[in-house]
Amino acid sequence: MKDMPQTVFVVDDDDAVRNSLRMLLKSAGVHAEASASAQEFLSTYEVTQPGCLVLDVRMPGMSGLEMQHELNLRGATIPVIFITGHGDIPMAVEAMQHGAFDFLQKPFRDQELLDRVQRALIRDADYRARLRQTDRIRERLASLSPREREVLNLVTQGKANKMVAGDLGVSQRTVEIHRAHVMQKMEAGSLAELVRMMMAVSS
Repeated sequence: MKDMPQTVFVVDDDDAVRNSLRMLLKSAGVHAEASASAQEFLSTYEVTQPGCLVLDVRMPGMSGLEMQHELNLRGATIPVIFITGHGDIPMAVEAMQHGAFDFLQKPFRDQELLDRVQRALIRDADYRARLRQTDRIRERLASLSPREREVLNLVTQGKANKMVAGDLGVSQRTVEIHRAHVMQKMEAGSLAELVRMMMAVSS
């Protein structure tokens, strides 16, 4: 499936701010979409859409913090950069505690925003790449037979083939065959790689 392009979503009730931010992002070659309210954004946003969010803290109706809370409930992992006025620092701190990526205090320089957006987009891409890798590992795990799964668990605990054979009540040769199948199905080049895969899906 073709990956969706990264989009910077701007949510601000101030028309002038919203339009200038969208133009700034587009001038920097970044795909941007703007919404005038939290409700407008949430009505169309899919949690699988990659990118980042530039979000005003104070908005009529649903505030930026309330919208962040709603995104958290939906399981959205999109990095959020809050835009705050001078008096909004306590709110910004609260936003960070709830997982916001960053916050910018008004007035800010264009380059300052672009730098933070770039960092947020990199964070989002890295996270989604790790997620895809974890999904692939889980698919490979699902292809193992129950006995292969037992061998995998014991081998990644650091047990030698002889000890695994003793634990399972089978011959060492049988363990070696199962272990070879596990390495093949998991597409692991070494025991260390196998251990890293198991750590990735258990974290």
